[in-house]
Amino acid sequence: MKLVTVAQMQAIEKEADSNGLTYDMMMENAGQGLADVVLDLFADESSLEAVGLVGPGNNGGDTLVALTALLEAGWKARAYLVKRKKDALVKRFTQAGGEVIAGEDAFGKLADALEEADVLLDGVLGTGVKLPLKKEVAELLAEVNDVLDSLEENAPLVVAVDCPSGVDCDSGEVAEETIPADLTVTMAAVKQGLVRLPAFEYVGELKVVDIGLPPDLPSLQAVTAEVAEAESVAALLPERPLEAHKGTFGTALIAAGSVNFTGAALLAGEAAYRVGAGLVTLAVPAPLHGALAGQFPEATWVLLPHEAGRISETAADVLAKNFEKTSALLLGPGFGTEATTKVFLEDLLAGTSAQKKAPARIGFIHQESSPKSENEAKLPPLVIDADGLKLLAQIKDWASKLPPLSILTPHPGEMSVLTGLSKEEIQENRQAVALKYAKEWGHVVVLKGAFTLIAAPDGRLTLIPVATPALARAGTGDVLAGLIVGLRAQGLDAYASAVAGAWIHAQAGLYAADDLGTAASVLASDVLNSVADVLSDIE
Repeated sequence: MKLVTVAQMQAIEKEADSNGLTYDMMMENAGQGLADVVLDLFADESSLEAVGLVGPGNNGGDTLVALTALLEAGWKARAYLVKRKKDALVKRFTQAGGEVIAGEDAFGKLADALEEADVLLDGVLGTGVKLPLKKEVAELLAEVNDVLDSLEENAPLVVAVDCPSGVDCDSGEVAEETIPADLTVTMAAVKQGLVRLPAFEYVGELKVVDIGLPPDLPSLQAVTAEVAEAESVAALLPERPLEAHKGTFGTALIAAGSVNFTGAALLAGEAAYRVGAGLVTLAVPAPLHGALAGQFPEATWVLLPHEAGRISETAADVLAKNFEKTSALLLGPGFGTEATTKVFLEDLLAGTSAQKKAPARIGFIHQESSPKSENEAKLPPLVIDADGLKLLAQIKDWASKLPPLSILTPHPGEMSVLTGLSKEEIQENRQAVALKYAKEWGHVVVLKGAFTLIAAPDGRLTLIPVATPALARAGTGDVLAGLIVGLRAQGLDAYASAVAGAWIHAQAGLYAADDLGTAASVLASDVLNSVADVLSDIE
């Protein structure tokens, strides 16, 4: 699903109109698409009724087209006109058997119609609205809200046409009179305000319908921002042929953990397996092995030199010996920020090791170790998370030392450490910040938080349309990093791995909260355990 500003959408429609797809044709396509969504929702029911709030603009026209299509499908339909003249679309609606709610006590008639209706189409205001609302419209929306509240469980399904009336589709600001939708059917592309708070709380489920735009339309092709959805993510996932073996799905090597953060390695490793990696190897400080091995029999292990349970600066050479068979490498979960671990990371990125740097031994005859070949020293495709990012920020010219298109997964605090921007600056302009630094660094940036963003150096941007407190819990970031490295190990490119991993992670958070009945009780392990359900539903 394309993600656009209001101005971008207007430019797209204008270009389409000048190229032969007229505004009237787009309206017909939009209205029919809206009607098709409603018909699919109620496919097994009969004797159904719809009421439309019909404004003067294009979304009011979309609503009239949809109501007419519902009439033709056997529904009963009524329209309440809000500052709209009885134009050709109204005439066509009435000729098809629709009723315009008008005359004395029109609002009372609307209230009665809402009590009988199965669906309310909110087509009062469109994407170009500016707040605050004019008094007459604000009062109408407030009164409709009062009626819907009084109906409680018998209220009709509220379907917003393109956007809930009263939402600023650029900023995400919302008029207090806005009618909360159960479903928003938006036309051609997602308007960016719909996936911002507080508007997102009024959107309900979000669906996009086709309005017939030519896919090669230059203004449409110029839009590089998207919203992830089940269908697009499913298309990214690798096939799993019957003749596959563990090597088919790659090896994820995960260097993680310290005595203070033992569970990070376990969560990341299990997530890599759950998303389909063929083999997961955990590289952990040696003292952690005893605590973890019994909980994770499917893993293989690399025991790293340590200092007081934290990865030692001498560990780079031990880890590098495992690169030859590694399909993707994750660094950082649970590292801690000790200086010794920073030296380990610095040496790893530089291709050096403690053994290479050690002074010659005196009094023994020994064979000099031959230098490693370039292939042996080469870092695998890389994901860096958590404390790994904080340590990375302390290394000079770190971006140039990573393999091309490495994946960085900062939350706003870690992004602040990497960029020097305040968390407030980052949160106020998340899209621009993610895109700027993805391009500047040459790597894929996963800016976590409500509506996680994935930005690529070439300007592509994908938004994950989920904001939930279910993921506001320690360890969920380790699960996300494990999902991403597991997908990367299976051969997905960096951007696809990040998009698919972030979407699966967000959905797993929603599934876990639904299973438990509350977001407050969700643990990172619950998110991990929901991954299989998410994958099952999109296969």
